[in-house]
Amino acid sequence: MGLWDKIKGELIDIVEWLDPSSDTLVYRFERYGNEIKHGAKLVVREGQAAAFVNEGQLADVFQPGTHTLETRNLPILSTLQGWKYGFESPFKAEVYFVSTRQFTDLKWGTQNPVMLRDAEFGPLRLRAFGTYAMRVSDPGAFIQEIVGTDAHFTTDDITGQLRNLIVSRFSDILGESKIPVLDLAANYDELGKFITFRIQAEFRNYGLELTKLLVENISLPPAVEEAIDKRTSMGVVGDLTKYTQYQTAEAIAAAAKNPGGMAAGGMGMGMGFAMASQMGQAMAGAAQPGVAQPPSTAQPPAGASERVAQPPPPGASERVAQPPPAVPPPPLPGQGVQFYVAANNQQTGPFDLAALQRKAEAGELRGDTLVWRQGLAAWTPAGQVTELSALLAGAPPLPKP
Repeated sequence: MGLWDKIKGELIDIVEWLDPSSDTLVYRFERYGNEIKHGAKLVVREGQAAAFVNEGQLADVFQPGTHTLETRNLPILSTLQGWKYGFESPFKAEVYFVSTRQFTDLKWGTQNPVMLRDAEFGPLRLRAFGTYAMRVSDPGAFIQEIVGTDAHFTTDDITGQLRNLIVSRFSDILGESKIPVLDLAANYDELGKFITFRIQAEFRNYGLELTKLLVENISLPPAVEEAIDKRTSMGVVGDLTKYTQYQTAEAIAAAAKNPGGMAAGGMGMGMGFAMASQMGQAMAGAAQPGVAQPPSTAQPPAGASERVAQPPPPGASERVAQPPPAVPPPPLPGQGVQFYVAANNQQTGPFDLAALQRKAEAGELRGDTLVWRQGLAAWTPAGQVTELSALLAGAPPLPKP
């Protein structure tokens, strides 16, 4: 073996790249002096492409397969180096291996809120995030536009730029779509497809292809989410009166489990508010003109003024019943039971039992005389009232005319 053959045997004769990583986009094949001998084997695996660069100028690009590096396989490089009649001596060139497989689960998201004007809620600040997948579709353009002379180019070197591009177009598309905020969640898939279509040309300028983009979430400010939750709760509750009763019952149950805790105090306050609301509604109904209300049978609170309690006019029990009014107060201490008496279709009184005794003796109070006191549902004949039946039984008979 001659000296030249020995030197030829020591030159690189196989050019290949085994990618041990999951994020490398471009790798420059390293060899001493950048020398490759004539007839060397270039091995390009599936999901790869190999690009030759001669003195900073892009030359030939090889697709997957095994290639013998000869003049006929390197037309551009042969032209650049001026090989008119072939070559047998080693030549110098840089070889860049480009990964053309898909890179998935790349993240995108809004670093700052995106302003949106909604027809229902007005101006809003939204945040969104998701994932996307891309691949190198044009190795030559990718090296020329993005990589340059970088010997080891990874996804981290370009995802920042791609993320900014996606967020910018997402903001434009979201504003143009006019989709109501409450309907955004139902349109994630459509938004992702539309964004992919809109920015595909810009990816292509980099030698890339956006294969898929997913919108995973579009979030609202906490205050807006709380307002929506309250509106939803009101819609679910429907009847606020029944909801108040339900809440009161729940508070009573919670207080019963912890009678000495703060829950009992909160329950009392809640019941007070609920009762006040219901009493206010009842009083408003009682204030309607032209409709007399029967007295309530509930026990009233002690200590209230007597003059507030007034009986219904005679015959009121025959009219249309309305919601019960506020409970009238009891008589002042020491006055006993107070009665109202219907005389000549007019209300008189109040009278205590002593006064009624005198009326009975005078013949002004008979068994069929209509009377009313607190606790009676309507005007009632005196003879049917327990306290007065005994009183009438002891009264002298009326004188005969």
